[in-house]
Amino acid sequence: MGFLKKNAVQCFLGVLFFANAFIWYAVFKEERGDILTVAFLDVGQGDAIFIEAPNGNQMLIDGGGGAQVLRRLGRIMPFYDRSIDVLLATHPDKDHVGGLPDVLNRYHVAMVMEPGVESDTAVYAQLEQLIENKNITKILARRGMKLKLSEGVYLHVLFPDRDPSGMDTNDASIVARLMYGDTSFLLTGDSPQKIEQYLVSLDGSNLNADVLKAGHHGSKTSSSETFIGHTSPEYVIISAGANNSYGHPHQEVLDRFEVFGSVIMRTDELGTIVFESDGNTLHIQ
Repeated sequence: MGFLKKNAVQCFLGVLFFANAFIWYAVFKEERGDILTVAFLDVGQGDAIFIEAPNGNQMLIDGGGGAQVLRRLGRIMPFYDRSIDVLLATHPDKDHVGGLPDVLNRYHVAMVMEPGVESDTAVYAQLEQLIENKNITKILARRGMKLKLSEGVYLHVLFPDRDPSGMDTNDASIVARLMYGDTSFLLTGDSPQKIEQYLVSLDGSNLNADVLKAGHHGSKTSSSETFIGHTSPEYVIISAGANNSYGHPHQEVLDRFEVFGSVIMRTDELGTIVFESDGNTLHIQ
């Protein structure tokens, strides 16, 4: 085969490949319909939550402790998708932001949300440097902010309600409520009981959620009886690593949720847990 003819064939195949990728993308978007996807990724002893709105907008909340988040994202996102619209770091502890530098290096990220509390760890410094170098818009999350991900899909920031600099990193965790129609998810980072009690005093019964991401991987420092009573979740997600050295989730926390009749779902037992919502009902994949 001549050089020019060979190049022409290669060029044609390249165009064909990208044309097919575009068609697959269009089909994927069309098949989504009005579905919101919320995936609690199995990243071991850490948190990572992937959200895809009905219009295709994507959000990643936390990134676990290392590169494992890339493998999990690779299983839930199309192979040709290399962008994430919003990245939210609930707080700068390594088990929540350790994988985010890898995410920023692999994906184009349009915006980053943080609480505004700092850490002296190397991974936090690396994350902040990447945000600056890539000129990514950074927003400090504050109570009252409402992020519209799609028509009818909103992320409401409940905490922090102040500048958290100087606070313990767990205390400064972003707490947010994701709502789509009649369905809701309460996402709590590593927020401890004292912050839970504060939110109860502010929001009371408005904290109710279909799905609650248990604070601090099921540690006894979070998930107070009062908070569980006000959130009254049908499902509780505990993101923890198998046989982790912290003993998460603690048995007393599991007992509390069982008293309230919540269905407990654990990433260390089930792997990645995926919910789909049409705005009226929830479906577990």
